[in-house]
Amino acid sequence: MAVVFAATSRESLTEVRARLDAYLDQASAADLERLGQELFAVTRLLQDTASLRRHLADPAVPESVRTGLVQRLLGGKVAQQTLDLVSAVVGARWSRSIDMVDALEDLARRATLAVAEKNGTLDDVEDELFRFGRILNREPELAILLADPSQPADKKAELLDRILAGKVSPVTATLLRETVRSPRGRQLDVAAEELAEIAAAVRDRSVAKVATPVALTFAQQQRLTDVLTRMYGRPIALQIELDEGLLGGLTVQVGNEVINGSVAGKLEEARRRLPH
Repeated sequence: MAVVFAATSRESLTEVRARLDAYLDQASAADLERLGQELFAVTRLLQDTASLRRHLADPAVPESVRTGLVQRLLGGKVAQQTLDLVSAVVGARWSRSIDMVDALEDLARRATLAVAEKNGTLDDVEDELFRFGRILNREPELAILLADPSQPADKKAELLDRILAGKVSPVTATLLRETVRSPRGRQLDVAAEELAEIAAAVRDRSVAKVATPVALTFAQQQRLTDVLTRMYGRPIALQIELDEGLLGGLTVQVGNEVINGSVAGKLEEARRRLPH
């Protein structure tokens, strides 16, 4: 089950996700892999250090003090993009200090999934995560071994690596390894299925919802796919819907971004620009 945030934390999570999304489109797979690894490391640090976590999430502490501490702790040790994202998370307001940690983990997962998005394996990752969750559900003894609190995290991660060796993609292995290293009170089968749900949400960023007043030919669809793929730096699939109300042209929505090239859209834009 996904984490439920109160209103303040939910707004902050939306803001930091938007910062991450803006970076995902332009970053290379290698940069995203490093970003995910470093965000996971920061997540573990704050999870394990309650006093630091509470201080960084305390709204009574000025934002400049909180972000300044992050700069001193992480400066020169992580990539600049990681530092910027962590600073943005620490500078935001959170209903509970643990919400800040949840947000960092969420960003780490999405950055890691974006690696699969870049290399075209995201569908496979989603399926692998879901199937592993089902395996754990059917094999409770395995789930108990991987979640045993008496065993060091590294030892459990090594066991997982032996189980997964050659059977899943590197992104799937990374996400499951991080979950085993730091389950944070979650059942592993539930956590794996939650990861699959996040993968599905990330995949939606690679779907362009196209509204057009007339059916597009195969050649037109291919050209549009090629253009959008170049624009966003990742494979884009089209979901096409006929909408005669557009009059002409088309509109394209990828994630939260809308490209309005319809006649109706242009007329509406012209109307808004007219003096009142």
